[in-house]
Amino acid sequence: MAKVESLFEKAVDEIERMLNTKTVVGEPITIDGNTLIPLVSVGFGFGAGERTDPAKGANQSGGTGGGGGVKPIALVIVNADGVRVEPIKPSAVSAVERIAEVVGKAVSEKSSQKDDA
Repeated sequence: MAKVESLFEKAVDEIERMLNTKTVVGEPITIDGNTLIPLVSVGFGFGAGERTDPAKGANQSGGTGGGGGVKPIALVIVNADGVRVEPIKPSAVSAVERIAEVVGKAVSEKSSQKDDA
């Protein structure tokens, strides 16, 4: 049991190390006066188990396993007009296409405001 407990503790320590604000709030990106801050959802799961044979009084086998994923959920857009959040909704459109659409919209809005001035 001590071996599985050790593996479990190592897995928890690694998860704690990975989960910080930079995991959920990405590095800001600046494009044409717009600062874009990605927000993501992080999920994970893991398990540990061990089989013992009481007749032999010893651990026979054990193991751990896990998995996780990261999904973009929104962009925070900061510019001279203020701050707004553009959600990235799950749909047939890929997340990358949606991000490109939001960035393009933000840059277009900024450009048209310059033209109006």
